[in-house]
Amino acid sequence: MTNRHAAAIPFILVTLLIDVLGIGLLIPVLPELVTELAGGNLSTGSAYYGWFIAVYAAMQFVFAPVLGGLADRFGRRPVLLLSLFGSAADYLVMALAPNLTILFIGRVISGITGANITAANAYIADVSSPAERAKNFGLVGATFGVGFIVGPALGGVLAGIGIRAPFYAAAGLALINWLYGYFILPESLAPANRRKFSWSRANPLGSLRSIGRHLLVRDLTFTYVCIGIAQNAMVATWVLFTTYRFGWTPVINGLSLALVGALSVLVQGVLVRSLVPRLGERRTMLIGIAASALSFVIYGASPYGWVLYVGIFVGSIGGLTGPAAQSLISQAVAANEQGEVQGALASLLSLTGVVGPLAGTMLFAYFTSGNAPIVLPGAPYYLGSGLLVVAFAVAASAFARFPSRT
Repeated sequence: MTNRHAAAIPFILVTLLIDVLGIGLLIPVLPELVTELAGGNLSTGSAYYGWFIAVYAAMQFVFAPVLGGLADRFGRRPVLLLSLFGSAADYLVMALAPNLTILFIGRVISGITGANITAANAYIADVSSPAERAKNFGLVGATFGVGFIVGPALGGVLAGIGIRAPFYAAAGLALINWLYGYFILPESLAPANRRKFSWSRANPLGSLRSIGRHLLVRDLTFTYVCIGIAQNAMVATWVLFTTYRFGWTPVINGLSLALVGALSVLVQGVLVRSLVPRLGERRTMLIGIAASALSFVIYGASPYGWVLYVGIFVGSIGGLTGPAAQSLISQAVAANEQGEVQGALASLLSLTGVVGPLAGTMLFAYFTSGNAPIVLPGAPYYLGSGLLVVAFAVAASAFARFPSRT
């Protein structure tokens, strides 16, 4: 890896941080802005807001493999720069949106440009040696953690200036990063490793063939999907559960989620780089899945609010899973397939962002209603734990069938 490419990794991390900040900045204000544009009725605004969440994930599902395929054809740099410029323009459109239609269009564009994680992950795979990939993918996870700590807090502060101020801030950050990347970021994909763009590979379903060509990657992707559904179901129902079960206020909920983000930074930014060299990606991944499964049981069965914090600390070890799995997957495919495979992964994970919240909220609604045979507000977490047990079994079986070459 050249010094120039090594210096580019911070840029990639900043790019992803801005993506996450863009999401986090809007968390405190987007529901209010949607409600305002819907006429001020909270019930109507909430219904519209559900569609805003779904369309973002749906666009990432559709366009992640497209951007991945384009990154394999034209290189990582132009895809990253185009998506950053698009993000800046999009946030500005949403800041100025006079009605729900324009705001919705802006959210569609956000989902498309936010799919640049495919090119970013492929870039990291390009410039990282096999020994460094888990560490660098761990930094990606830590970056997401920082974004979800800083983003909502900063969005809340800026909302004091005006409800649209966070949108302007997100646009400014994206534009600054685009300028930096335009003048500084080198290309990571050599021309010899590029390949023609194919719509059959770039469509969400066709791109899945790239995963099916590698049996280990296929099994690890299945575990990824199980984990993604479980995690998204948890995130979607956390405030509902804690408010219903323990009467937590928004302040307590915000602090608990900030703790999740802080621990994610610690685990993925620090612990990954010390554990993976000692244990290897495979054992590290299994430890992470097992810790996540246990934490979900703790959440669902917790008799007191403080027990949830025990679950948060146990669950933070689950942050080991993603970097280890990404490292294994990136090592299993060729250089000119990285964008396509990363696009397929990002696409599937985006789909879990639709399935997980729907499954979690529907379970919560049913098991806290008068129609349920028992009152079980922790049902989404028991579902998540079951999915994680399945993920552990599939990963362990795959590792037994495909022994490590190292």
